[in-house]
Amino acid sequence: MFRFEHREFLYLLLILPALLAIFTYYMYRKKSALKKFGTMQLLRALMPDVALKKQYLKFWMLFICAGLFILVIAGPQFGSQLKTVKKQGIEVMVCLDVSNSMLSTDVSPTRLGKAKQILSRLVDDLENDKIGLIVFAGDAFIQLPITSDYVSAKMFLSSINPAMVPTQGTAIGSAINLAMRSFTPNENSEKTIILITDGEDHEDNAKGAAEEAAKKGISVNVLGIGSVEGSPIPTNNGYMKDKDGNMILTKLNEEMCQEIAVAGNGMYARTDNTNNALKALQKELDKKNKSEVESKVYSSYDEKYRIPAWILLFLLITEFFILDRKNRILSKIKLFNP
Repeated sequence: MFRFEHREFLYLLLILPALLAIFTYYMYRKKSALKKFGTMQLLRALMPDVALKKQYLKFWMLFICAGLFILVIAGPQFGSQLKTVKKQGIEVMVCLDVSNSMLSTDVSPTRLGKAKQILSRLVDDLENDKIGLIVFAGDAFIQLPITSDYVSAKMFLSSINPAMVPTQGTAIGSAINLAMRSFTPNENSEKTIILITDGEDHEDNAKGAAEEAAKKGISVNVLGIGSVEGSPIPTNNGYMKDKDGNMILTKLNEEMCQEIAVAGNGMYARTDNTNNALKALQKELDKKNKSEVESKVYSSYDEKYRIPAWILLFLLITEFFILDRKNRILSKIKLFNP
């Protein structure tokens, strides 16, 4: 794949048409001035050493040099080759609740917004680990397959919203089961699931799914987000209400979140407006044994400015030795005239 490291310098190429226009105008004025003294045939006899063609040659050489110089400073690069590398790390699958209750503001800015902030900080602290992302509400979907591409992970993370899963609910068991199937096959690295949810509208056997994960050596860590007192769910027209017109309060189901963490042989932490939950999670991940994991990564770009730079240098040196006048010695050589 080809690219320029400093693409902004390519705008300097707009100077080249201006240089061409200036040179064309200059040569036109020069010829017009010479015509005042006589015809071009007469003037060539009076100025036998003048070589107009060399002036054109020198200009075009400098014109090409200017273009090459701009390409050189723009930094041409080749690269982006996909390679398989082996690193010491773990595999992490994140299951993020995106149900409507996650829009509640009892945690700033919202439960979902706080969860995304925690995950963004978590990704920043990863080094050789692999991470994947599952979003769930009434159904569970893979948002990002397991990868070591942290840039993509943060990009997908920023785009998450409740509209991604049309079916409302909290299918935690489905999310855990999908996470178990989403790890790299035949990989010996330690695996863990991070579940971030408020536990509202619990539907399936989440505890049983966590127990199944623990049997396979996959721990399930739970971050419960929200308040036990409850908070309304914002909508475009105020707050969400039930069929009787009463305001709906969404509460953190902390008891269920703790049960899932215990069944999954993991840790539980309540997420509030502090960073305590993040610190507890990072501490738990640091305990995991790092083992060899394979990752598909893109190799770094190689600088390719040397070839145009050498051509530029050659043209500049050649242009320096080309004179505007004819060489008297060479002009006497007649290879094809008797």
